[in-house]
Amino acid sequence: MGSGKVARDVAKQLLEYGAIPLTFSDKSGHVYEPDGFQEGRLKNIDKIKNERGALLGRYIIQSTSAQYNEPSNLLDIPCDLIFPCAAMNDIDEEAVGKLADNGCIGVIEGGYSTVTQEARQCLKKRGLLYGPHTLTMTGPAVMNALGPNCSEKEFANEMGRIYRDVTNTAVEFHARGDLFQGANIYGFLRVANAMLSHGAV
Repeated sequence: MGSGKVARDVAKQLLEYGAIPLTFSDKSGHVYEPDGFQEGRLKNIDKIKNERGALLGRYIIQSTSAQYNEPSNLLDIPCDLIFPCAAMNDIDEEAVGKLADNGCIGVIEGGYSTVTQEARQCLKKRGLLYGPHTLTMTGPAVMNALGPNCSEKEFANEMGRIYRDVTNTAVEFHARGDLFQGANIYGFLRVANAMLSHGAV
């Protein structure tokens, strides 16, 4: 969901991992490529979205296979994972129900608080994976801390460490598998420990 820079960067990263991005969306609606957005198609999306005020609807002029606002609800398109990268609270309880019924196995936030509190509870009830923005959006801070010359391996190692710390924290505080709680508790403890070490508490 979304078609801004973050959504397009997520799609490019998914391609590198061998996944197949299927949709992009903006205020005009959504475009769906049944066979996925390969590199060339992503470049076309980039060109459109880099033009001031341009909307996704223009993409169908460049593709013979794309579907525009068909089906009318983007969430009716079967997928394995969804990466909401647009507005806050885009994913509510009803959205989670649709996703689960269509075989989706997880929601990974690419934007801030795109999943509502009620939807988080629904994700847990329906057994879907949930990657909260408090964990998934630590990348820029990690890159800043490592510096401009950090390697892909260094970055991956640091992200792996954060993931392990979050999962271990969730287990320690009786919330095994809950990355949302684990990330929040872990973040709080890091701040609290830093304050203690500086004598602020």
